[in-house]
Amino acid sequence: MIDVFGKAILDFQKGNYSEDIITYSSLDEEDVIPVPYLFRGFKEMPKLEQEALKLCKGTVLDVGCGAGSHSLYLQEKGYSVTALDYSKGATETCKLRGVQSVVYTDIYNFKGLKFDTLLLLMNGIGIVGKLANTTKFFEHIKTLMNPGAQVLLDSSDIIYMFEEDEDGGVWVPNTGAYYGEIEFQMEYKDQKSDSFYWLYLDFNTLEMAAEANGFGCKLVRNGEHYDYLAKLWLK
Repeated sequence: MIDVFGKAILDFQKGNYSEDIITYSSLDEEDVIPVPYLFRGFKEMPKLEQEALKLCKGTVLDVGCGAGSHSLYLQEKGYSVTALDYSKGATETCKLRGVQSVVYTDIYNFKGLKFDTLLLLMNGIGIVGKLANTTKFFEHIKTLMNPGAQVLLDSSDIIYMFEEDEDGGVWVPNTGAYYGEIEFQMEYKDQKSDSFYWLYLDFNTLEMAAEANGFGCKLVRNGEHYDYLAKLWLK
């Protein structure tokens, strides 16, 4: 897959910012990811992200670290943090920004180390792709958790993106798939990525999936628009 995301943030880091990332999805025709936003400081982060960073403890694995803003904040606070991403451009950017421990790999190929906090922000659970993949994901992250470890993640219930009917209900197309499974494609400087699935989980579905795989799940905080922060732990 062409590393569209990584190319964009690496360009920004090197002073070559001229345009943003365009996204196409199975729900919206077109949207934009403003690249400078990926380099925000703590004060510019949403309340959910700020809360998650404050709740971190011990050694931290920042899954899907992107440009490394969360890792840098935690590192500056004295945490031992490992930034992980499957985007080569993202991991190169993290190194250039000063993140001390950076790993370029897919989460499922990351093995051998254990942490006290697994951090998945900016809808980090999206890497699961489809609801059917949650068991594989939960089984793998168990191998990365120290006794008493926690998982902190945010996501969104995207039910608001579907049309309401006359009775106030929501009409969701009967595709046979969970409505939070969204197919995406990214474009940057006339280069397009391959299509990929990104998962948005409403809290009740997350809780059920977590419970089914031996995790406790707690709603920590609701966001401003159908988003939320959750904490998971092994029972």
